[in-house]
Amino acid sequence: MAALPAVIDYWHWWILACALLVLEVLVPGVFFLWLAMAAVVVGGLLLLVPDLGFSWQLFLFTTLSLITVFAWRYYLLKHPLHSDEPYLNQRGKQYVGRVFTVTEAIHNGYGRIKIDDSTWKAKGPDCPVGSRVRVLALEDMCLHVELEHLPNS
Repeated sequence: MAALPAVIDYWHWWILACALLVLEVLVPGVFFLWLAMAAVVVGGLLLLVPDLGFSWQLFLFTTLSLITVFAWRYYLLKHPLHSDEPYLNQRGKQYVGRVFTVTEAIHNGYGRIKIDDSTWKAKGPDCPVGSRVRVLALEDMCLHVELEHLPNS
């Protein structure tokens, strides 16, 4: 097993920061970024105060890591991230509010509707093939629909 170097220099912390940044790129989430920031600060502090003991360095790294991680989580609670496509990976929810055509008559509450290049199970009022229905909700991969009422012409 390799032993720690006799002296931990500032550049050791900066190498650790680079390794943590590489992990940040490879692993999903935003966690290693904050640890890397703490390592950069400890390295910078060690550059200014070269006789800082390793136990103090480790204490500072741990403390700064905890502070930055919890500060980021607190910031996210106060300022949640908003997406321009909130249902990107929830395909069925993307259809809520849209109007589609019935491909298999809805009989006894169930039928199928055509969406793009596929058909989905639909639950709603009985209606014949070709009817236009609006999707109200998604439940267990079944779209709840209502008949689309066209304005009187």
